[in-house]
Amino acid sequence: MSQAIQPTPKIELSQAFPKSKSESRWRIFFRQFARNKLALVGAFIIGMLLLTAIFAPIIATHDPIYGQDYSSVLAKPGNGHILGTDDLGRDSFSRLVYGARLSIQAALISVFIATVIGVPVGLMTGYFRGFWDEWIVMRIVDAIEAFPSLILALAMSAALGGGFYNAMIAIGFGFLPAFVRITRAQVMSIADLEYVQAAKATGASHWRIMFLHVLPNSLPPILVQISLAMASAIIAEAGLSYLGLGAKPEDPSWGSMLNIAQGYLNTEPMLAYWPGIAIFLVVLGFNLLGDGIREVLDPKLKR
Repeated sequence: MSQAIQPTPKIELSQAFPKSKSESRWRIFFRQFARNKLALVGAFIIGMLLLTAIFAPIIATHDPIYGQDYSSVLAKPGNGHILGTDDLGRDSFSRLVYGARLSIQAALISVFIATVIGVPVGLMTGYFRGFWDEWIVMRIVDAIEAFPSLILALAMSAALGGGFYNAMIAIGFGFLPAFVRITRAQVMSIADLEYVQAAKATGASHWRIMFLHVLPNSLPPILVQISLAMASAIIAEAGLSYLGLGAKPEDPSWGSMLNIAQGYLNTEPMLAYWPGIAIFLVVLGFNLLGDGIREVLDPKLKR
């Protein structure tokens, strides 16, 4: 007895044209990231920081540098000054808002310097290895790591002549060892895997293998390090500005605000509270965000 002909099943467009792997990976990433409440808190804090930096001219109520009112020196909150004024009658709220811009610049510039130098160096040393990796590059990295990062940043910033951008170069240089080591370790663990060996067997060039096969699969810990390094960069910039080697004293930097506030801790302690709280919240936000990214991208931490 002949079998009945089965009707051809209908094929939905979504099945006929499946979404790309990259898109599905992003969807999976955001779905898993959204389950981490602390990571969402960190993302919210960083989002508020970015919005504050972008719309600082709209949010601020006074000029942060030239808006001096000598009749309202060290004024209490109120009378047009939400957080009071500093020793020159400048509005503390406006300086706090514009300080977000310097903090974002500090994080982006210093981490960018460390990333564009440290990641390629770690990629090449981990892939090619050999004498120049073990006895030249890594010994230089060890020598840099022998100095505490803040002390190294202080020395380099002083040698470069101070100033905000020189301080960012010094901070970025201090972050180099971490990026070199993390990238190198990831590349060394990936370079011997089967798909890399298969790419070599097909005759693919070293550069193609490094940038199309090895580096993309080494990104998760690098992304986490970028997030954590941004938090450290904000702390370092505030420290250098506090010591007079970062932003200029008149610039609305949170570190400069702390430097001014130290002379009035007994009489006006609120001057130190606001920039201190801002630094604490931003660093907390970057750390929570970095931990959330690490939990999503690291298979060992997935529940």
